[in-house]
Amino acid sequence: MSRSFASWVRPLLVFLISTLLVSCGGGEGKVVVPFPTRDSLRPLGSEFTNRKAVSYSPYRTATDVNGLSAEVIPESNIKQDLDLLVAGGFGLIRLFDSTDKVAGQTLAVIRKHNMDIKVQLGIYLQAGNDAFSQAEVTRGIALAQQYKDIVLAVSVGNETQIYWSSTPIKASVLAGALDTVRKQITQPITTDDNWAYFAGNGADASVLGLLDFASIHTYPEIDTQFELWDWRLKGTPAASRAAAMMDGAIATAKAQYALARSYLDSHNLSALPITIGETGWNAVDNSGLLKYRASPVNQKMYYDRLRTWAAEGKTGAGPKAIIYFEAFDEPWKKSDNGWGLFNVNRQARYVIQGLNPPSASWVYEAGTYTDVNAVYYAPPVVGPAVTESKYTLYSEASLTASEKRETWFGTVRMDAFGPGTRYPEVSTAAAPGDGINGIAIQPNPESFGWGLLIQSNPGGQSINLSSFANGNINFSINTSYAGKMEIGLITESDEFGTQEAFVQIPSGLYGYCNTAVWCQVRVPVQALIAANPKIDLRLVLSRFVIADRFAITKNTQKTGLPTVALDGIYWSK
Repeated sequence: MSRSFASWVRPLLVFLISTLLVSCGGGEGKVVVPFPTRDSLRPLGSEFTNRKAVSYSPYRTATDVNGLSAEVIPESNIKQDLDLLVAGGFGLIRLFDSTDKVAGQTLAVIRKHNMDIKVQLGIYLQAGNDAFSQAEVTRGIALAQQYKDIVLAVSVGNETQIYWSSTPIKASVLAGALDTVRKQITQPITTDDNWAYFAGNGADASVLGLLDFASIHTYPEIDTQFELWDWRLKGTPAASRAAAMMDGAIATAKAQYALARSYLDSHNLSALPITIGETGWNAVDNSGLLKYRASPVNQKMYYDRLRTWAAEGKTGAGPKAIIYFEAFDEPWKKSDNGWGLFNVNRQARYVIQGLNPPSASWVYEAGTYTDVNAVYYAPPVVGPAVTESKYTLYSEASLTASEKRETWFGTVRMDAFGPGTRYPEVSTAAAPGDGINGIAIQPNPESFGWGLLIQSNPGGQSINLSSFANGNINFSINTSYAGKMEIGLITESDEFGTQEAFVQIPSGLYGYCNTAVWCQVRVPVQALIAANPKIDLRLVLSRFVIADRFAITKNTQKTGLPTVALDGIYWSK
């Protein structure tokens, strides 16, 4: 799953999905060109559709994407995981790749111990790495053939076609891989992608014509970050607002499924079954962007509603299967972690505790909950305005008079966006006169960009910086980064929801330079207010964001990006 949506991709996402929703609504005079008639579909079968399903990955100790290859995954770990899933009544798991380390070991454990688990095997295609993708296709075919009794379906590519994909693959390349796989195995095949792709946003006949079923992803919780449905429900009494929000979440998932179903039906693909390949709800708000939504109770409320929908699908009124994301937490996902039915310590969360009484092997996560503990929207609390003349986010310089200074991982923390984007504190990134260390950002972007945020800890309180409305955001920077840089902030807003504002600064503006020397940048807060008047400085969440969204900056260099050294980050009046 490329769950790593960041707030700063909203302008692209809202525009494109809004366009999709309008176009999918039909319209007078609209001409629908059907795809070519399919040959016979390979059926999923009752073994697939009748089993309770969940996505599975065995990683436990890796703390970022770079640690995945180094993590050793013992067979005993996989056996423990699968035993827990069987005990919870799960009989179908979705694997994301065909590597020996994950898929090969998992399938071997299932066979060795004669476990009652079937598999939707994944074949992971990696953008820009044809050698890996071709080897992965070869591995996937071999595993599907070797474990034909266990592998019930195969998915080629994960979120490779939707416009925000972190690993974009050309439709012709995906179609070639699908064709190669389908000719050499007997199981039904699909590609997993966001619902909007299957509803027409980029859907390609060469791809859809090779599928035996469509595996769509729907995440109503993530959609709340982009205000794509009314999750706040301000007009609903507080006592029933949580339940109403979760009802709305399922209604949103069903509406997205219906758009995909309608699009496929209108293009001569009414016989193509649809499964929900991914959907879930966070038990923990690791991103700091899911306040009033993420909690163990809300996760259970969403899961229970999904199970009802899954039962409806077995009678033809919905998807033929729903694969929940995900079985276990994975710390390497950082701010995108916290989706698991079990935490990383293999403790059952509230969502599934009722499946088994606590025991030596079925351990409950700490915490006692009932439905009254569900979270729901409440107007944000405005704290007292910062009265000091300087509000410092990162500095080793001596504390000055009338200065409020935050501590890293105290009230605020740093979060990077982009797989493997790192931000160590190193002496080589220290600005003159500001201590011995600075932040050395090493960008490794998604397809649409990268960024670093200094923001409230998950579930933390916003800060009132309204007294800085006529001031500046200051920082020292040293980089040879080509093109514009983006500086921004993110706030809550009772009326408009989460809002962000960004300015794009070329070398020479506000003191910014990209000539590999230290320069002092002063971005007027009024410039950010002008960029988005809906931000509320009384409710600041992300106090500082530096980013590059390629579609906004029009920067052309997207790989091999140079280090961006930062130091002395503060607000001034």
